[in-house]
Amino acid sequence: MERNIFLIQLGSRIRKIRKQKGMTQQYLSTVSEIEKANLSRIESGMTNPTVLTLLKICNAFEVKVTDLFIQPE
Repeated sequence: MERNIFLIQLGSRIRKIRKQKGMTQQYLSTVSEIEKANLSRIESGMTNPTVLTLLKICNAFEVKVTDLFIQPE
């Protein structure tokens, strides 16, 4: 159960940053070289992304990987 909550929170954080950056899933998919369907599964907490996948997303966002796990106050 904890794993599911963690993946949902991670996906939600990725979605929030993507929207703050004004990116569509299609655009993020293209610049990060991740299939759009996989990105959708990540954002919905349905899949556990690899570290390399998270790094690709962070590079596209121009943020640190830690930014995916720490919510700004």
